[in-house]
Amino acid sequence: MKNLKLTFQVAGVDAVLVRCGEVESLELTQHLVQLRHAILNELESVVKEVVPAYTTLLVYYEPRLIRLYDLELAVEQIVASTTFKDTAHNGKTIEVPVCYGGQYGPDLERVAKQAKLTPEEVISRHADCNYTVSALGFAPGFAYLSGLPKELETPRLASPRKKVVAGSLGIAGIQTAVYPVAGPGGWNIIGRAHQSWFDLESDPMTPVEAGDTVKFYAVSEQDFKALELGGQS
Repeated sequence: MKNLKLTFQVAGVDAVLVRCGEVESLELTQHLVQLRHAILNELESVVKEVVPAYTTLLVYYEPRLIRLYDLELAVEQIVASTTFKDTAHNGKTIEVPVCYGGQYGPDLERVAKQAKLTPEEVISRHADCNYTVSALGFAPGFAYLSGLPKELETPRLASPRKKVVAGSLGIAGIQTAVYPVAGPGGWNIIGRAHQSWFDLESDPMTPVEAGDTVKFYAVSEQDFKALELGGQS
């Protein structure tokens, strides 16, 4: 991807939001991950953290050490001098067991009807993909995953649920994700995933970051309950 068009927006006393276009794509996600590492490496004395999302980088910096204007120039120079790899980012891959449907996936039938598929076909197609973490947000450890098959795209629920159980695997529009903690939500719940997505005592606190890959695989309800009882993740 060439000629990224950058715009800058102040995001607080020590942060600037760098917009790198308006069109979301897996290619751009991977390039933003590469840029994050380049900025942290080249500006380590003045930049505290860089958070990539779909089309943006949120850059936290030390305003006592660099002016915003100079930071913007430095970021532009890094972007101009970075040679983006055409291959996918060599991030982590985690495999996550999921019990689809039944009590764990109350909206599986709705997704199947929307896609004109059987529930079994929805499960097969959903689990047959490698998803890319495009952003973290909404709640601690909530990883927005790109790569959902187009036929599985499903609108959000008309009326959000007041409480969605932690671990619930959902679909909303072109995205899929797992709720890391219990809370309200309007995504279509198709299953329950067994994976800890946020732990204050861990370093890092989340098992994935932008650019990583998540692979789901189906397990039976019996095996899922065994995993829960065993505490494996």
